[in-house]
Amino acid sequence: METDCWLLGGEFEDSVFEERPERQPEPPASYRAKRCEPQWFFEEVGSSDDAEALTIKKFKGDLAYRRHEYQKALQEYSSISEKLPPPNVAMKRDVEEGRARCLAHLGRHAEALEIAANLEKKATNTEHLTTVLCLELAICSSLQNGEKIIFCLQKLISLHPFNPWNWGQLAEAYVNLGPAPLAPFASSRKQNSCTSSEKSIKSSLPRSGKDCLLCFSETLPESSVSSMEASSGNNKNEEGPNNIQNSVAEKREAVLLETQMKACASFIRTRLLLQLTQSQQTSFALERNLRTQQEIEAKMKAFRFKEDVLLLIAEVMGEDIVQEKIKDEVHSEVKCVASAALSSLVIASSKEFEERWFGKIKDHFCPFENQLPMEIQILA
Repeated sequence: METDCWLLGGEFEDSVFEERPERQPEPPASYRAKRCEPQWFFEEVGSSDDAEALTIKKFKGDLAYRRHEYQKALQEYSSISEKLPPPNVAMKRDVEEGRARCLAHLGRHAEALEIAANLEKKATNTEHLTTVLCLELAICSSLQNGEKIIFCLQKLISLHPFNPWNWGQLAEAYVNLGPAPLAPFASSRKQNSCTSSEKSIKSSLPRSGKDCLLCFSETLPESSVSSMEASSGNNKNEEGPNNIQNSVAEKREAVLLETQMKACASFIRTRLLLQLTQSQQTSFALERNLRTQQEIEAKMKAFRFKEDVLLLIAEVMGEDIVQEKIKDEVHSEVKCVASAALSSLVIASSKEFEERWFGKIKDHFCPFENQLPMEIQILA
């Protein structure tokens, strides 16, 4: 019994007791990074790996785009768009964005906007959505469509309300809708019995709430002008065409004034956000911040609004600005949510945006409930 136990548990290989020679450490092999010469992908004639072949084609399209050869870049992007496997979502987004930008440069804006809209629907996080909105903004800027540019910026701001640069771009977009501030407004008012000795220009906004519903552009769309002329003609047939023209001119002046108010409010919010962040900045970032604030001050003077009006606008546009929210915006995490929930973060219409940000200011200048005229003093 004891012998069996010894045989089962006490048997060892002789090699266990043998001395092994010490291993001499060998010097580690030197690391050699793969070096790629400029435009190395042109030398790759063929590749057995499909993924690598598609990547090479994309690099060729990127280089063609960099050289402003947009038609050639579009061909490269289009040749791989349908061949990309479904799991390669990142490259698919890059290729589609490249196609959209090439189409915009080639003047095919409708196709570019269609691709951008499709990318917006497929966005799965705030980072993707921000990139797509910037793409839409670039396309609309190439199209030089003022109202679409404004709407793209409004969507960006609804996603990032504490980004001062988006607000600054929105202010510039409002300014670019019309000529220099107050030029037609002041000249037309001087024709209506304003003497040269007066220190202010009084602009009476329309008396009815209906007349206060103003559009963006300096001149109303033809359909709006014709409808207003028709309604004025039905109500005031005895007053003649001169009164109709004066009524339309006053409405256009009100449109211009409201557009200037929106631009002014956007500039003020830009300045408030820059002032809040300048204590955290140094070097060139601080220089750019302070320089932008100086430029805003110069542009604000061109509007010639009274000081109490500017204070009111600053109070309204700065209601939600606190240091903690600015930090959250700067260090915000990427939110990965469903497409439906992601779309709810962006405003659906320009009217929704303006009611959110400019509604209180408009209500102060033109109270719909009382239907009373409201004069806004503008310093001469």
